[in-house]
Amino acid sequence: MEDGLVSEDDVLLWSEKEFHDAAKRNDPERMRELIQKGVDVKAKNKTDRKALHWAAGAGNEQALRLLLDHDTDVDEKDAFGMNALLLASWFGHLKVLQILVSCGAKLNSENKDGLSMLHCAAQRGHIRVLEFIMEDLEDVRLDRLDKSGKTALHLAAESGRFEVVEFLIGMGCTHGLKDKDANTAVHLAAKCGHTQVLQKMVETGVDVDERNIDGLTALHLAADGGHYECVKLLLEVGCDANAQTNKNMNALHYVAQHGFDREAGLLLEAGINKNAVDNQQNTALHLAVFNNHATVLRLLIDAHCDLDITDCCDGMHILEMTQWPRCNNVRFPACGSQRQQTVLHIAAEHGWQDLAEMMLVSGVNLNLTDKQGKRCLEVAARGNHVLLVDMIIKADRFYKWEKKLSYILTI
Repeated sequence: MEDGLVSEDDVLLWSEKEFHDAAKRNDPERMRELIQKGVDVKAKNKTDRKALHWAAGAGNEQALRLLLDHDTDVDEKDAFGMNALLLASWFGHLKVLQILVSCGAKLNSENKDGLSMLHCAAQRGHIRVLEFIMEDLEDVRLDRLDKSGKTALHLAAESGRFEVVEFLIGMGCTHGLKDKDANTAVHLAAKCGHTQVLQKMVETGVDVDERNIDGLTALHLAADGGHYECVKLLLEVGCDANAQTNKNMNALHYVAQHGFDREAGLLLEAGINKNAVDNQQNTALHLAVFNNHATVLRLLIDAHCDLDITDCCDGMHILEMTQWPRCNNVRFPACGSQRQQTVLHIAAEHGWQDLAEMMLVSGVNLNLTDKQGKRCLEVAARGNHVLLVDMIIKADRFYKWEKKLSYILTI
C-alpha cells in the first residue's frame, strides 16, 4: 500500500498512524519495525498529539521507553496543552510518571486551562500519583491556581474525590481559598452534592456561610441542586438558613422553583423566612405556583405562608431572566411591567385547578387586584377556565357566609 495520507481530513501518513496505534496498544515490536522503515517518530495528528503522548496516556511503559530512545522532547504539548507528564497524571499512571520525571520532564508544566500535574491527579482522584508528587518531588505548590482560580482542593471537592480531599487537607493545603467566581471548596462540594466531601470540609472549621460572586452560600447551591443530604448537613452545622443572594433569594426560593419538596421540608423545619421576597418581590410561593409544583405549595400552605403577597416584576429585563439559575423545565415569572399578582392570580391565569383549590380551601383574599385591576375571578374568566371560575365563586360565597356566621355568633 502506498504510504499516503490516511484521509483527506487527516495529516498522518498510513505508516505514522500505524505507529501511533502501536504505541496505544503497547506493541514495541511493531514500533521497531516501522522505525527501521523510516517512520517519523515525532509525527503529530490533527490535535498535535504524537506517539509519546499516546503511550504516556495509556500507561504503556514498554512503548514509552522505546520512544524515549528516539524522541527526547518529552515536554512537547498537544493542542490542549497536554504533554506526556500531564497525560500520565490525568490517567493515573504512576510508573510512567516516574519514568518521565527521571528523564527530566518539566515539573511545572500546565495545559491551556492552567492545570498542573497536581490539578490533573486531584481532579481524577489518583491518590498514589498525588502521594508521589507531594512526597517525592520538590518545589510543588500545593495551592497552585489554574486559570479559573481553582486549586487542587477545589477540583477534588468539585469532583467528589473524598480520599484526595482528605490527603490534601492532611498535607496542609489552604481550606478557604476562592476561585475567580469566589467559590470555595465548600461551595463546589455542596453544588455537586458531594456530602462526604462537604462533611470533611466542614470539619476543618471553614465558614459555611461564605458567599460567592453572586452572593450564594453553600446552602443556596445545595438547595438549587436538590441535594437533600447536603442541605441537611449544612442546617445541622448551623449555617444561616436565611442568607440571601445578590438577588435577595433565599434557599427556599430555589427549592420552590425546582419543586424539591424534601429539601423544602428541611428548610421550613429549620425556621427559614417563608415569606421572604426576592428582587422581583416573588416569594417561594410565587415560584412554586408559577412552576406548578403542587407538593411544595402544600408544604408552604401548611407552614402558613402569606397567600396574599403580590409579586412585582417592574424593571426586570429579559437578560436578567436568562441569568437566573434554572434546570430542566423550570419557569420564571414573565418579564415586563408590574403584574402585582397574588399566587391565586397566577393559578387562575394558567387554569391550575388543583393549586387554586388548595389556596381557596386555606383562605385567600379574593378582592385583591393585579395591576390591570383584575381580581382572580376575572383572570380565570378571561382565560375561559370555567371550572376554576365556578370554584372561585363558590369559595367567595362560603367566605361571605362564614363571615356572616362569625358576626352572628359574636352578638
